[in-house]
Amino acid sequence: MVLADLVFPEALRRSRAQQRAVDVLLILIGSLFTAMMAQIAIPLPFTPVPITGQTLAVLLTGAALGSRRGALSMVAYVLEGSLGLPVFAGGTAGLKRLTGPTGGYLIGFIAAAFVTGWLAERGWDRRPLSTALAMLAGNVVIYLFGLPWLAMFLGGFLGPKGALVLGLLPFIPGDLLKLFLATLLLPSVWGVVRNIRRER
Repeated sequence: MVLADLVFPEALRRSRAQQRAVDVLLILIGSLFTAMMAQIAIPLPFTPVPITGQTLAVLLTGAALGSRRGALSMVAYVLEGSLGLPVFAGGTAGLKRLTGPTGGYLIGFIAAAFVTGWLAERGWDRRPLSTALAMLAGNVVIYLFGLPWLAMFLGGFLGPKGALVLGLLPFIPGDLLKLFLATLLLPSVWGVVRNIRRER
């Protein structure tokens, strides 16, 4: 069980068609949440990768929806942007974002949501330490996809213009802040929802 199943327990008892309708709704909500957080974007003059709220949205969506729905939510998000909807960082869109320097990060969102959701399905999002580890794992997955792709555009990983310098190091403080926020948020929401359920 993940957070979405606790919030919407009735969906688990409905017919298969109704369950699918709820799943589709949750997937779309996750993609829209990511699109909204993507508009929090700070371009950096020395790198094609902006600071955004996307990664926090990706990891929270994966944890809240679970591996399958979380990954599908990111697939929907990437498709929305690829088809021209202004959902990528700073209201951008189009296939050029998917094939450009930051395309690896976008694909990595799908895998990261799956991994974070898989860990959440095993209860990693209910305690601060395990939540932090789940969020860290999701971040690592994003960089495993994003950095090699970025390196192809920059000519390598190392050096003053390498992928590690321009695609990782400037983002570590922000990633740590997002990890801290998620670590506070997820276990707290679990506690609040459980208390509400007990009172009913």
